[in-house]
Amino acid sequence: MESKTISTLLETGTIVIAVGGGGIPVIRDKGMLRGVEAVIDKDRAASVLAEGINAERLIILTNVEEVYRNFGKEGQEPIRNIRLSEIRRLYENYEFPAGSMGPKIRSAIDFVASGGQEAIISHAVRFLDACEGRAGTHIMPD
Repeated sequence: MESKTISTLLETGTIVIAVGGGGIPVIRDKGMLRGVEAVIDKDRAASVLAEGINAERLIILTNVEEVYRNFGKEGQEPIRNIRLSEIRRLYENYEFPAGSMGPKIRSAIDFVASGGQEAIISHAVRFLDACEGRAGTHIMPD
């Protein structure tokens, strides 16, 4: 809802912190905003905002350094760089559970599929390393 305002602030060099989770879910109803019973998923909200402001990159920070294929199973391996079609295939094959990495992966897929250049999922303490390609899972277009 506030994409235009956020874009304007970014253009002036303002650092904007937005979409931290929580908030009051609303819908437009006959030109007015009306509160609804719902849960705001912070990963999805971040993806929608990134699309709305035409961001080049979406960075989702979490408590793991990378996304893992076969997480918690024999043959677990980190995913460092992956193309959209491959991560989509893994997601559609239920590689990433809904109560865990699923929402982050879905949000990253949606962002890149809508024209974003890259989505990164990484640990918060590795933020700068992830931005420079030394950490995290990097999802790129095909």
